[in-house]
Amino acid sequence: MLISQLRKGVLAVLLNMLLQSGAVLADGAVIAREQCASCHALERPDYDKLGLAERLQRKAPPLYYAGNKYRREWLLQQLQQPERIYPAGYFPLAPVLITEEGDMPDPAALIQHPALTAEQAAEVTDFLMSLRPYDDLIAADNYEPGKVAMRMAMMDFRKFKGCDACHQDAADSGGFSGPSLLNAWRRLQPEFLSSFTQNPRAWDPNSIMPVPQMNEAAIHKLVDYLKLIGGEQ
Repeated sequence: MLISQLRKGVLAVLLNMLLQSGAVLADGAVIAREQCASCHALERPDYDKLGLAERLQRKAPPLYYAGNKYRREWLLQQLQQPERIYPAGYFPLAPVLITEEGDMPDPAALIQHPALTAEQAAEVTDFLMSLRPYDDLIAADNYEPGKVAMRMAMMDFRKFKGCDACHQDAADSGGFSGPSLLNAWRRLQPEFLSSFTQNPRAWDPNSIMPVPQMNEAAIHKLVDYLKLIGGEQ
């Protein structure tokens, strides 16, 4: 009898936890649809039907695979204290100024990301981290963190691979048509960095990121460089 009562008690606790978890996800979904959906895709677009028009109409990165992409701790902080990821706004709607030194971001034209309260951010984070349609891509990736020499890795990133044409790997170095990569290691899951770099179109059929002509080992070295500039040895 006692064992039976204990089992019922445990089941009741587990059921309550599941219900609470479901309620939190539901609350997070509501907030996300109210606060985020006007700019971010929370569901996978019909790429076949919309074609390139989908990419040209985007206002912000899609979030329908956020759980496969972001680190939870960064996302939670980002929703409360937004930091700019795209120096010139989300390409191709990039607000730029034409100067004698070349195109530069126009600070006055950049949109400020709204901030959520701590409670809202926690609920939205739980919801976004539950969006994992690409678990198979993450599972198929075999990246393991390694070590690279700063000087050689920086040369590889900038000179040999040309990544700095679109991305910044330092506050004063690199292009701005793509997201800054200075904090990519803190922001993104390592397996995502590796998998997306190898095949951007598998994640986003309309990605403007080119498919790199390099082997897996070379891509892993790039990810190791992002780890290094992100503050990890």
